[in-house]
Amino acid sequence: MTNTAHATTTPAWVLKFMDAIDTLDFDEGFAPLTEDTDMFFGTAHVHGVEAIKEFFVKIDEPLDISHEVLECWTADGGVLLLRGEATMAKKTAPDHVVRAPFMHIFRLADEELVRVRELRITAWPLETDAVM
Repeated sequence: MTNTAHATTTPAWVLKFMDAIDTLDFDEGFAPLTEDTDMFFGTAHVHGVEAIKEFFVKIDEPLDISHEVLECWTADGGVLLLRGEATMAKKTAPDHVVRAPFMHIFRLADEELVRVRELRITAWPLETDAVM
């Protein structure tokens, strides 16, 4: 069995999700996440939509941050792959801007209703100390 990925237009729900992370206004953007959603961010494993919200508040509240999706692919089995770049700076040091490439892998439990079963995120700022 061959599993292939195909380039696609970034779905509107993904753009809303990214905006929710940037603004920390989770209502519509986090609608696809459930209490059963698992998120893996580097070595952190976070379970459930409320815990995922708390995680993003903890890491993003001190930052001015903007996520840009550069490429999006779909793969068999309800998998969505994103490649993008986050531009960020500490609110206390707005002139020290860091750009961090990221990769998000969404595994969908339901593609029609868009329910995220699992989300894996890798991000690698070149100057971690600049934003942490």
